[in-house]
Amino acid sequence: MDIQIKSSRTVLATENAVSKLIELKAEQDSKESFLRMGVKPGGCSGYSYEMFFDTDKFDGDVIEEYGEVNIVVDAESLEHIKGATLDYKEGLMETGFSIDNPNVSRTCGCGNSFS
Repeated sequence: MDIQIKSSRTVLATENAVSKLIELKAEQDSKESFLRMGVKPGGCSGYSYEMFFDTDKFDGDVIEEYGEVNIVVDAESLEHIKGATLDYKEGLMETGFSIDNPNVSRTCGCGNSFS
């Protein structure tokens, strides 16, 4: 199996994002779970993000280690996500994960898809 653990970050996770991921991972049934982060075709601008806890790793996956939690990006999503920052915000107007992605040329009005 060709899985890569890189020293330079494909996805940068902020301290807030890592803390929330550790909290969410603790709720998972498997201690081996990790966050799978990728893109899929769809949405009004061409692509949309997907993030979920997973336990299966595949050829070409890139693994970013953040202490107790790993973020895994599949080979097909890599070109769309490389250099992105994953953050978690908790506030009155906005709560949840956000992705700041330098590869995005435009987003839709709903903020859930990009090209």
